[in-house]
Amino acid sequence: MSQMLLLDKRTQSLIEDYVPQGDILEGVVCFFSVFSDYTRVKILSALAISELCVTDLSRILNINQTTVSHQLRFLKSAGIVKSIRQGKIVFYSLMDDSINDVLLKGIEFLGC
Repeated sequence: MSQMLLLDKRTQSLIEDYVPQGDILEGVVCFFSVFSDYTRVKILSALAISELCVTDLSRILNINQTTVSHQLRFLKSAGIVKSIRQGKIVFYSLMDDSINDVLLKGIEFLGC
């Protein structure tokens, strides 16, 4: 015996069209996983204010440089941050302002 759906065909169609699938679903999950780590959120919050190098991020956030570098590599490979070399120093910044918008929406949602 099959179960009867209580929602109408239009709503069902909208849901089927709206719920991400395949590569899009994978991309969304990857994007939001960026925000699942304390260190990454701290780094992204700092980069929302200013372009920074590993040394400054490490000092300001009180996180060892190896950890900062590791997380920046992760964020860069995820397309969340970009880097620019100036002589021997590499400066990092957010790839796009929408990253900060996501952070701010999370803070707003939490009522902070």
